[in-house]
Amino acid sequence: MLKKSMLAACAVLALVGQSGADTLRDDWCSGVKLRFFAGGAEGDAFASIVYNGAVQAAADTGADVEYVFSGWSSEKMVQQLREALAAGPAGIAMMGHPGNAAIMPLAKDAAEAGIKMMYQNVPVDEVTAAFGGGYVGAQQNPQGRALGEEAIRRFGLKEGDVAIVLSDWSQEERSERELGTIQAFEAIGMKVVKLQSPQELGTDPNTGIPVITAAITANPDVKLIAYPGGQPLGNAKVYMEAAGKGPGDIINIGFDTSPQIVEAFKGGWVHLTSDQQPFLQGYMPVLSLCQQVVYGLGAINVDTGAGFVTADNVDAVAGLAAEGLR
Repeated sequence: MLKKSMLAACAVLALVGQSGADTLRDDWCSGVKLRFFAGGAEGDAFASIVYNGAVQAAADTGADVEYVFSGWSSEKMVQQLREALAAGPAGIAMMGHPGNAAIMPLAKDAAEAGIKMMYQNVPVDEVTAAFGGGYVGAQQNPQGRALGEEAIRRFGLKEGDVAIVLSDWSQEERSERELGTIQAFEAIGMKVVKLQSPQELGTDPNTGIPVITAAITANPDVKLIAYPGGQPLGNAKVYMEAAGKGPGDIINIGFDTSPQIVEAFKGGWVHLTSDQQPFLQGYMPVLSLCQQVVYGLGAINVDTGAGFVTADNVDAVAGLAAEGLR
């Protein structure tokens, strides 16, 4: 009797397993047209990792993805989003840099046209609350504040110490991350120099040389500089040498990883970075759009803030950074 029951159970499991296998689909998102915003310029350190993630997702799902590069220009992103909506894809993965006010009317157009939306890198909470869509990326202010608090703990920063924090402060939602870093520093009484970065800094980090060297000259007792992204952080050696500084003379911190940042760690030019896993910011929006369009699933929301990279653990990500994955 026991043997018969076991055989019957095995038969049921086999049928369930067979049924599950029958539902699997290769290229299950094939024929679904999507637009994906990589944010920066083709080949830049951060945008290339985001792009690689999206390309991998397209290969895994079979989606037909058109990639959009914007050179980190919010104005260009908005115009490109208008063009994307006019083309009528099934879904769009959009960078949130232009902010809630700029994206809101276009998100309304997308909703009315039945175009699914995802957002990456910079959250637009008002937009998603009004018209739906998911967000894949770090939470800006908490990530920036955590970076500042980790720097205070790790480097023994104290009241009266001077820090320079760069950002494009005209981008309200985007600069929330660097504002969080300032809040952490000011909470212990540090003096913070809030420095406007050139708008081209993300695509050409050398545009920061005169701005940063002038700030160092004006604040000769500066202990730390916080950079707004991987491109300028990877260029820390250039800034320091232009200012006549050696490795470790000024603590350099920021966000992201890249081959340039790995080398800067090894040379003693970079000391702390907050990793936001840009590969996921490429992969997950494409995956979620496919799931929404093909399977009717809800939008995915993922906080990609992964923790910190330091001189002690940088070797663990060095190989992946060289591959354009971290």
